[in-house]
Amino acid sequence: MPVIYLVRHGETDWNVERRTQGHLDVPINEKGRAQAARNGRLLRELLGDGAGFDFVASPLLRTRQTMEIVRAEMGLSPASYRTDDRLKEIGRGLWQGHLWPEVRALYPDDARAYEQDWWNFRTPGDNGESFAMLNARVLAWLGQVDRDTVAVTHGGPMRCIRRHLLGLTAAESLELHNPQDQVLRMEGRELTWL
Repeated sequence: MPVIYLVRHGETDWNVERRTQGHLDVPINEKGRAQAARNGRLLRELLGDGAGFDFVASPLLRTRQTMEIVRAEMGLSPASYRTDDRLKEIGRGLWQGHLWPEVRALYPDDARAYEQDWWNFRTPGDNGESFAMLNARVLAWLGQVDRDTVAVTHGGPMRCIRRHLLGLTAAESLELHNPQDQVLRMEGRELTWL
């Protein structure tokens, strides 16, 4: 089994505000840049120059910025990595850019439906997804990883991967915390925060 090092993108101002980001391109903030640098230094200590590793990120701005800082801290060319759409955050459609109280006010029926079945509820709008849809695309990516990998992604995909590997229910996966200043090492079903 390949070893995978999963990194969540660095903090954004919208993370701080708890504003829904989804597929919108939101840059990482100063703290997020420091988190990415910390994770890059850790990976340099663990992997050296990362020879033989695949480096892949979600194509969204916050993950690309994080990956580029990680690679620079490892002494690697910042831009020499690939992106994969399957690592994107869950698409939030019309909810993107809003705080939860705004979503409840603007889309009260949808907010109630989401609260009743958040795993299967598909957010309205062109790129709206359910967590079940996100889960399917992220696990499709995971199933095709065939060599040691460093991947930069988002909280939603990390939640889906951990749910799958740990055999959790949807409700249990909702409680998972995905820190932005740590790296998750995955080898088979063994998960370790570093």
